Amino acid sequence: MAAKIISGNEVGEKIREELKEEINSLKGKGVTPGLATVLVGDDPASQVYVRNKGRACEKLGIYSEQHNLPRDTEETKLLELIAGLNEDPKIHGILVQLPLPKHIDESKVLYAIDPSKDVDGFHPTNVGLFFTEKNFEDMIGKQLFLPCTPHGCIELLQRSGVELSGKDAVILGRSNIVGKPVALLLMANNATVTICHSRTKDLDKICQKADVLVAAIGKPKFVKADMVKEGVVVIDVGINRTEEGLVGDVDFEAVKEKASMITPVPGGVGPMTITMLLANTVKSAKRTEKMMA
Repeated sequence: MAAKIISGNEVGEKIREELKEEINSLKGKGVTPGLATVLVGDDPASQVYVRNKGRACEKLGIYSEQHNLPRDTEETKLLELIAGLNEDPKIHGILVQLPLPKHIDESKVLYAIDPSKDVDGFHPTNVGLFFTEKNFEDMIGKQLFLPCTPHGCIELLQRSGVELSGKDAVILGRSNIVGKPVALLLMANNATVTICHSRTKDLDKICQKADVLVAAIGKPKFVKADMVKEGVVVIDVGINRTEEGLVGDVDFEAVKEKASMITPVPGGVGPMTITMLLANTVKSAKRTEKMMA
């Protein structure tokens, strides 16, 4: 039997409906959530992503600003813009689209964002707060900014009824953006986690033990059917542009015949990233409302 498809479009839409209620409540108290996006250069994929964020904000009633800067923008000018957004009371979330041009220090830019407006969850203050919490319930209860894509993966699993406690989870990829934080979130949900990477030995055997497999390795159709066991739940984070179109890190057509659940590409994790970004922006606005009360 083919796997149940975990639709990021459907789950994301449910979360956005929940956010609408929170946004309307905030507006009734005089606070309109505001998100500023900053794009340096003209990378086509980044332009599409930023444009989609703007449209998503508009649909939910979130105030949004898009700051598009030329590729040769000096680092000092970018830092000045961020400093201004840090002080702008209309803005509750700041997102600098990565990657930045090579002449700009990404770390310096990301660290310049006020941690209270770092809705991507990349500032070391927010990373530290996230890292030091043991339980997922505490992370949510303390209103932490969780990294958007990893948090989106967890929402997909939880809202699809996947029990994580005591399960063996395998992650392909150890990036700071997906691999490491999704490992922490899975452990916070009491899963036993193995992180695999380019130097991992016996990769196939490790993957075959997974109850939950998260693929974030950046290689099209890398995960084959013989690498997974019957009934595995697969979260495919990969987005690879190929001659046949967008494909994930998982050989979807083959693996879906063995998996119990699987995310498609596109339409799986991708929509959740933007949704969780909006959720963090609303979370930031709620903090502001509490300070005003």
